[in-house]
Amino acid sequence: MRLPPLGLGTGPRFPLRLASAAVALMAVGAAHAADIKLGAAEALSGGAAQYGVSIRNGLTLAMDEINAAGGVGGNKLALVVEDEQGKKEEAINVFKKLIFQDNVLMTFGPTLSNSAQAADPIAQAAKTVAFGTSNTADGITTIGDYVFRNSVTEADVLPETLKMAVAKAGVKKVAVLYGNDDVFTKSGYDNFRKALDDLKIPVTTTETFAKGDVDFKAQLTKIKATNPDAIVLSALLAEGAPIMVQARQIGLNVPVVGGNGMNSTKVFDLAKGSSDGLYVGSPWSASNATAENSRFIKAYGARFGSDPDQFAAQGYDAMYIVAEALRKTKLTSNLASDRAALRDALPTVKHTGATGAFEFRRVTDKSGKPAGYDAQQTPIVSVTKDGKFAIEK
Repeated sequence: MRLPPLGLGTGPRFPLRLASAAVALMAVGAAHAADIKLGAAEALSGGAAQYGVSIRNGLTLAMDEINAAGGVGGNKLALVVEDEQGKKEEAINVFKKLIFQDNVLMTFGPTLSNSAQAADPIAQAAKTVAFGTSNTADGITTIGDYVFRNSVTEADVLPETLKMAVAKAGVKKVAVLYGNDDVFTKSGYDNFRKALDDLKIPVTTTETFAKGDVDFKAQLTKIKATNPDAIVLSALLAEGAPIMVQARQIGLNVPVVGGNGMNSTKVFDLAKGSSDGLYVGSPWSASNATAENSRFIKAYGARFGSDPDQFAAQGYDAMYIVAEALRKTKLTSNLASDRAALRDALPTVKHTGATGAFEFRRVTDKSGKPAGYDAQQTPIVSVTKDGKFAIEK
């Protein structure tokens, strides 16, 4: 039966019961087209924006692809994105807004490990999944069983990066330079130091810097005097790129072995002609020519007019992982119940995407109690040359 538009009257030609039926039919249709509201707390401004913007782009691209293919169970995904500015206080405020005001089912982010350590306890206490796509410092997922990440930890990646630098660049002794006022860079230093000890690689000197520093000549001059074969660098890109530039300026032309914070194509813009010789490890590489990665790179370039990086790829895969978990979840009108059901479904997901084959592994806290979930993936080691990352084998 074809119903006239609402508002045409309820006289003899359109009885009241038919008007009520039309409203009921529209309500049923609306229920079948409900949005599944997800949150994203990312650094879209400030020093960490080069990571946060890439993550947002990856999340958005994947969400739009999923929705174009019919969504999840006929429902569309909707992403509520907030700028946490790469600051702990803002990350806490944004998590509170997303979880308690926007009533999202779960939230991605925050961008930096520093922020995750501050904000993830909010999600854990609210029994809402916090899904990190770029947090690699130790201890993040031990916060609790609602904390997940698909970013491989520095503890898993850095030893492989060092081994490749030793094999390919003949590194026998190194100098270490790290940021001593940030959870991520301090964790990177700890894991680098352990890997160096395990590989029995001597350290000629250890120097530090602070977030926001711009002049590193004093530390680099001390490093040069010790004649290392490479610099082991635990830094975010805001400090790491200028360190590479200033090292080359004083004639310190040795390879740089970096952590997750240096693994971005933005290094070519920020360090320009001084970006060669940087070793980094990640499950993702632009040179990895799998079918899934090739599709992602092509789609990202068409959408955003630029090349993706590791952080975009991890955001992209994270959205697909959550969508797969949602397909295993029977959603109800009870938000608390739905949040718990999603938490229970996520660990069962196995996914092959832009970053390769992925699954979760459970971690334990300091007392040995089961806690959150880390990524189980094999890292790829790449080195920069002529404005590109090339896979080392």
